[in-house]
Amino acid sequence: MLSFILVIHLIIAIVLIVLVLLQRSEGGGLGIGGSGDFMSGRAAGNVLSRLTAIFATIFFITSLSLALLSSSNQNSSIVDNIASDNLPQIDLDLDEDTNELPDLN
Repeated sequence: MLSFILVIHLIIAIVLIVLVLLQRSEGGGLGIGGSGDFMSGRAAGNVLSRLTAIFATIFFITSLSLALLSSSNQNSSIVDNIASDNLPQIDLDLDEDTNELPDLN
């Protein structure tokens, strides 16, 4: 179930990127400007805006569902799997007189 929603999420993300790139640039933020050759007109802009809003909502829902499903499947953290016996032990003997750290090399 998690893999299925993840694949749908990726497809929606790609479609959402394409929809945003197809929209007419009003401010010319990327330096392209608003030439309007491909899908010009008010109706095309409204359709693209609505599709972007719909896919953004679906993207948000799939993001939340992925977060909920992944948190319910895992009861432990990856940090719990690290054995403390395998970690290197370093003894720090600080001299009380000099306030300097010992050379670890």
